[in-house]
Amino acid sequence: MKRLIIGITAHVDSGKTTLSEALLYRTGEIRKLGRVDHQTAFLDTHPMERDRGITIFAHQACIAYNGAEYTLLDTPGHVDFSAETERTMQVLDYAILVISGTDGVQSHTETLWKLLERYHVPVFLFVNKMDLSGAEKTAVLADLKQRLGDCCADFSDDGTDAFYERMALYDETWMDAYLEQGSISRKQLAEGIARRQVVPCYFGAALKLEGVDAFLEGLDRYTLEKTYPDTFGAQVFKIAADEKGSRLTYLKVTGGQLHVRDAVSYSAQDGAQLTEKISQIRIYAGAKFQTADTVLPGMVCTVTGLTRTYAGQGLGVVQDGAVPVLEPVLRYGLRLPEQVHPADALKQLSQLEEEDPALHLLWDVHAQQIQMQLMGEVQLEVLRKLIADRFGLEVQFDAGQITYKETIAEPVEGVGHYEPLCHYAEVHLLLEPLPQGSGLQFASDCREDDLERNWQRLVLTHLGEKVHVGVLTGSPITDMKITLCAGRAHVKHTEGGDFRQATYRAVRNGLRRAKSVLLEPWYDFVLELPTECVGRAMTDLQQMGADFQPPETDGERSVMTGSAPVAKMRGYQSIVTGYSHGKGRLCCTPKGYAPCQNADEVMAAIGYDCDSDVENTADSIFCAHGAGFAVKWDKVQEHMHLPSCYTPEPEKEPEGAVSGTSRAARYVSSLAEDKELMAIFERTYGKIDRDPRQAMYTPKEETEPYHGKKNPVYDGEEYLLVDGYNIIFAWDELKELAKDSLEAARSRLIHQMCNYCGYRQCKLILVFDAYKVKGQHREVEQYCNISIVYTKESETADSYIEKTTHELCREHRVRVATSDGMEQVIILGNGALRVSADEFHQEVEQAEAAIRAYAAQMKTGKKTIREKQKR
Repeated sequence: MKRLIIGITAHVDSGKTTLSEALLYRTGEIRKLGRVDHQTAFLDTHPMERDRGITIFAHQACIAYNGAEYTLLDTPGHVDFSAETERTMQVLDYAILVISGTDGVQSHTETLWKLLERYHVPVFLFVNKMDLSGAEKTAVLADLKQRLGDCCADFSDDGTDAFYERMALYDETWMDAYLEQGSISRKQLAEGIARRQVVPCYFGAALKLEGVDAFLEGLDRYTLEKTYPDTFGAQVFKIAADEKGSRLTYLKVTGGQLHVRDAVSYSAQDGAQLTEKISQIRIYAGAKFQTADTVLPGMVCTVTGLTRTYAGQGLGVVQDGAVPVLEPVLRYGLRLPEQVHPADALKQLSQLEEEDPALHLLWDVHAQQIQMQLMGEVQLEVLRKLIADRFGLEVQFDAGQITYKETIAEPVEGVGHYEPLCHYAEVHLLLEPLPQGSGLQFASDCREDDLERNWQRLVLTHLGEKVHVGVLTGSPITDMKITLCAGRAHVKHTEGGDFRQATYRAVRNGLRRAKSVLLEPWYDFVLELPTECVGRAMTDLQQMGADFQPPETDGERSVMTGSAPVAKMRGYQSIVTGYSHGKGRLCCTPKGYAPCQNADEVMAAIGYDCDSDVENTADSIFCAHGAGFAVKWDKVQEHMHLPSCYTPEPEKEPEGAVSGTSRAARYVSSLAEDKELMAIFERTYGKIDRDPRQAMYTPKEETEPYHGKKNPVYDGEEYLLVDGYNIIFAWDELKELAKDSLEAARSRLIHQMCNYCGYRQCKLILVFDAYKVKGQHREVEQYCNISIVYTKESETADSYIEKTTHELCREHRVRVATSDGMEQVIILGNGALRVSADEFHQEVEQAEAAIRAYAAQMKTGKKTIREKQKR
């Protein structure tokens, strides 16, 4: 019998839970179709899920179709709970990725796609909400191919000649089968889907049950039955607790069978070996469950009786799963009620860390508070409510701070020696940097003749059991390979704890000697807002140091995508809501870590002193005359017992560079060659009677001294070009005014430019961006004494200013007022003078002050200085 585990995942609000309801309803598992907005969805079992209308915890349900059994795992779609989704992916046979027909592929959709690719999960796509206006099949399919890959194929016309013709293009064997038979077999297509060579795309509207039957038929038709070994194996993917407080272990049986009262042997996270019996086996369907005596391979179940299991653990012959990629980037401190002792609270909250290891619960000795890592504000609110409901603690969270990480820039050797009296261990580690996102990797390259295998395994265990922190800010290290390259034990005095101390000190010693790099987390973002707000958004993103693509405009709405540091993006949603009057929407998903842009400021603010961190010392302990003594980290190599196992590569001299020694030797050899050649010449032609100092001298023609390039002389008028939106968002008063009304800020700037132009007596051109408006033609408006230019479609203000400057500089003196650094460089290249926004602001203020003074003098009947000069 075919048994498959199928996960359903999507970006939030794509209709994922609605599709789950439709599948359950069409297969007869539920009699009434529930709805998320009515709080009646079968798989929204927790009260917080029904209240918020989002999935927070992964839920299970089973369906039967055409003699096959499918277990559906409905996973969270909100980015704050994506860690739960990633843990579930490790046990999936297939996945259903739901796409909104109106929104298309969104930022979190791409994140989920990459995770499914990482865990080698075949995917079926269901494009939902195709009944809504704005959902066009052709456009959505093109978006899928562009964002996810050409492997996305339309399966809505399955069985037709056009369908087989399209499929034949994906594989040569399929092309041969199509040319010979006029079709491609179901097995061939199913194998291609299992290899992720093709991703079937189906279209419909789950709320109205449109396209659900065709999708269900395709899911059954193009999935393959899995084969499993006879030896018992299982993969744990979730830890939870029921309403009675019983500890639940969610697992997938991947081999053999699991029975009630079976004894299961496994290793806890601290290395302890345990053997425990299964007390109960549950098969959940929504909030309810049925007990079972036996679980067959390929099934998901929940068991009680296992007290030290953890998410990602392998049981039996199964190895532990991969380390999760997604992790929180924000760290919050808990404020406990006054009557609650932190030790008691930490013991209770540790249950939450078992269920969600990404919380990284810890006690901060320096801050004297409990801290945990979270994805965002929504998870914070849910966690506060969860703690109150389960433990009766009304906790509060502080403002939170960024979770930084550290890595190294070049390889280095770390040495740790631990030798107090009657103890001995020495460890040499090679620390090497890895590409971003690689995490920590541990390996051994030590001969067993030098260090026995059991000691090597112990060192690797100690490397992985602790969160090693860096020396810049005390943040965890990452993107590094740590290799055991040498070690020594003593036959009589070495104990297990000795290698723990030596390993910790070796890691720290290497970090102290290395060139460390501070990393900060980045977000991928999608910013949707009214078109008139794009100028403000672009200015904000530039100030954040973000990398973003040009805006895509569709009517009155524009979409901007890119990435930015988390530290700069925090709280930006409220700012977007303010200047867009509630019409803007910001969606952020974790991208990973990159070198910190303001590392010095961050390190100064954190104030971490690595020398005073006695729990993470880089010093070593040696023994002499029957007593141990401490050796500072920079002197350890002078006392270590084993030779160094790493020699840094010498710095290569630049090509063409010649060292001082070789240059001198070359000069001496050239003198010897000249002397020998002169002797041969004189023997042949006779002695040369001339001053040898003048023999190789050639008189040079005298040239007139260079006095520099003459300044150009302009006969025409002076021109001033002003980048309108750039100035608006660079001047504080106009920037504040633009938050309420961009039109008001634009009118204010136009009025100021008219006054300034009248005072300076120049030709002033004020340029505003209109390149995002479809069908827009360039407009030039003459307002009072200035010219106002609205650029055409696909033409930015920068490009217009650069072109105009190039033309005017031939005959006129041209100045350009802007704060855009790149534009200033181009302006200088064209021969124009640049004026920064601050300098221009001062000039305008001086002009307005002079105009006010002139007006005051006119009222009193006094002549101005300029008028007196004219007389």
